[in-house]
Amino acid sequence: MAGLFQVLMGQKDGTFKEAAELKGTDNEPLIIPADDKDQIIEKICTRPTAIDWDADGDLDLIVGNFAGTFYLFTGEGKGRFSPKPTQIKTGSDPLRIDGAHSDPFPVDWDRDGDIDLLSGSSNGGVQWAENKAGAGKSPELAPFRELINPGKQVEYGEPLSEGDLTGPTRATRIWVDDVNSDDKLDVLVGDSVTLVAVANGLSKEEFQKKKKQWDADYRKVSEAYQAAQSDADKLPAAQENFQKVYNQRSEFITETMTGFVWLYLQK
Repeated sequence: MAGLFQVLMGQKDGTFKEAAELKGTDNEPLIIPADDKDQIIEKICTRPTAIDWDADGDLDLIVGNFAGTFYLFTGEGKGRFSPKPTQIKTGSDPLRIDGAHSDPFPVDWDRDGDIDLLSGSSNGGVQWAENKAGAGKSPELAPFRELINPGKQVEYGEPLSEGDLTGPTRATRIWVDDVNSDDKLDVLVGDSVTLVAVANGLSKEEFQKKKKQWDADYRKVSEAYQAAQSDADKLPAAQENFQKVYNQRSEFITETMTGFVWLYLQK
């Protein structure tokens, strides 16, 4: 079930026990509640991070989700957590990244003694919510602002090689550490990208011609597929036509889904 958290307990010999669900003090699995199907992406979770968020000496759990917001499961000590999470806010509003798929990384980024929050995003780049509370206090976060701007977005289906990339594209995930041991925090950024090459030795002109025709055909079958969503009789044929046209991409392009890790050294 999407949204559950699991933990691998370490053993003395360096191995781990089987993954076990993290549970609250009510002995039920920790999960972000969603009142209806429109809120389902609130409970589909991304990275969980254990940290003493409220400075009370216990580890808490900060989690992201597909919606781009953040939740706190308050620690009760000895690996136990409050069953119901609290949505992390900035002022009276939910703290939200620009984009979706929040990726919480709590760290004292500005070295002022309190814990800030950094995050990747479906849109790419890295965002920073500064903590205004001060050391030893419960965080008071400012809205997110760009720390590392999203890389240049590439039009879907256009040729793209590794050499064309100048930075992370989209779906970024981050890690913060002093990579080069200069007493400054650096950022590692992973991304997701689809490399695209012209197939079968086609010339640029042949490629553009085939792609133009495919774009028109794809737009047509996509519209038909969307229109058939509420018609059970028409849906199978529309779905088959959609898949047939989509697969024709291989006649003029080859695609490789991959990702890269980029290092940003702090000056």
